[in-house]
Amino acid sequence: MALAKAYPDKNFIGIDIKGARFWRGAKTALEEGLKNIGFIRTQIELIDHLFAENEIDEIWITFPDPQIKYKRTKHRLTNTEFLQKYKYILKPGGLVNLKTDSEFMHGYTLGLLHGEGHEIIQANHDVYKNEYSPKEVTGIQTFYEKQYLEQGKPITYIQFKIK
Repeated sequence: MALAKAYPDKNFIGIDIKGARFWRGAKTALEEGLKNIGFIRTQIELIDHLFAENEIDEIWITFPDPQIKYKRTKHRLTNTEFLQKYKYILKPGGLVNLKTDSEFMHGYTLGLLHGEGHEIIQANHDVYKNEYSPKEVTGIQTFYEKQYLEQGKPITYIQFKIK
C-alpha cells in the first residue's frame, strides 16, 4: 500500500494466501482511490504461472516466515527454486528485495546468493542504524515491522539481482 501511494506511476501487486490481509488492503485501496495496486490470493509457489517471462521489474519480500527447520527449506521464499521462479518473471536487471527481522533468513539468503554467484547490491544487518538505507526500506514500515522495532529487534535488508 505504501509503495503504491509513494509511486502512483507504477503498478503494485500483493500476493498472499491469507485472505484477511487482502481484504484489509483492498478495502483501504478502494477507500483511498488507489488504482495502481492489485491483490492475488494464491500460493506463492505458483508465481511463475501468474506472470509472463520478463514481466516484473522488482520483487519485494517483506517479513516472510523464515522456515527455520531444515525440512521446511523448500518453503523459504529465497531458496534456489524460488530464485529461479523470480528470475523467470523478472526483467533483465530486475531487483529482489528482502526485508526481515530474522537473522537466520538474512544469513541463509546471503550464503545462498554468494554460493550461487548472484549479485548482491546491498546487504545490511540493521537498516535503522545505516544512514545509506533507501527510503523505501526505512520510510515504509509494515505492521509486523513496527512490532519488531518496539521489541528492539534489528530489521535486516538485502537487495540483489539473480544471475
